[in-house]
Amino acid sequence: MHVKNARSLAGVASPHGEVVYELFGAAAGGSQAHSLAQIVIPPGKASLKHYHPAAEESYVILSGTGRLEVDGKTSHVGPGDSAIILPNQVHQLWNVGDEDLVLLAVCVPPWTPDNSVYLD
Repeated sequence: MHVKNARSLAGVASPHGEVVYELFGAAAGGSQAHSLAQIVIPPGKASLKHYHPAAEESYVILSGTGRLEVDGKTSHVGPGDSAIILPNQVHQLWNVGDEDLVLLAVCVPPWTPDNSVYLD
């Protein structure tokens, strides 16, 4: 059994402000078929615009408010909302609120750095 808490992990902070805590996956271990990460986007920050050539990704918003764009279509998201992003769909997530935007991201197959193509 593998039990992890994101608060006990060293997050990987990107230069644009997003912090990723990989709980399970190719690098973090514990899973061979999918990856699970908790992502924190501070107020006024965003993920980079990107897509995954070989992974399906789903989000579950835990707290905060955001704007999600997938292939040019925009939705506002908040606690309890979930989204599915299919392979090759270009997506980006902005924090549009006053508190951290916190979400879970699941990738199948597990996320690896070579399976993200950044556009900006």
